[in-house]
Amino acid sequence: MRTTYMAKPGEVERKWYVIDAEGETLGRLASEVASLLRGKHKPQYTPHIDTGDNIILINASGIKLTGSKLEDKYYYSHSQYPGGLKQTRAMDMRQNKPERMLELAVKGMLPKGSLGRQQAKKLHVYAGSDHKHEAQQPEKYELRG
Repeated sequence: MRTTYMAKPGEVERKWYVIDAEGETLGRLASEVASLLRGKHKPQYTPHIDTGDNIILINASGIKLTGSKLEDKYYYSHSQYPGGLKQTRAMDMRQNKPERMLELAVKGMLPKGSLGRQQAKKLHVYAGSDHKHEAQQPEKYELRG
């Protein structure tokens, strides 16, 4: 009888990748990063185990949005008090907190629950080209397409 391989948390080998977000489209980049964080590119991928790699995203301030999303797209947050809804335009978010823009896009594509939160912690986003993870010796990752 053949059994299906299931990865165990101790067996997972994690790599570090650097991805340059300059000139990339937000959604296309976020979906590929979410796939790498989950480990779907590995043959030992197991849906209920965190088999993904660590991702360093640099130049987040150079991300593109297609169409009229810069003016029309809004990010919402609520203080949990009556009348506490705040909205921020994508244009303002890209100027003030481009890292947050990418983090929200990627987190929305990860599983909901403790596994998704664990995978989201392996994402490191920086607005410029400098990052503090040189000691991990990250490899440059070329995006598909």
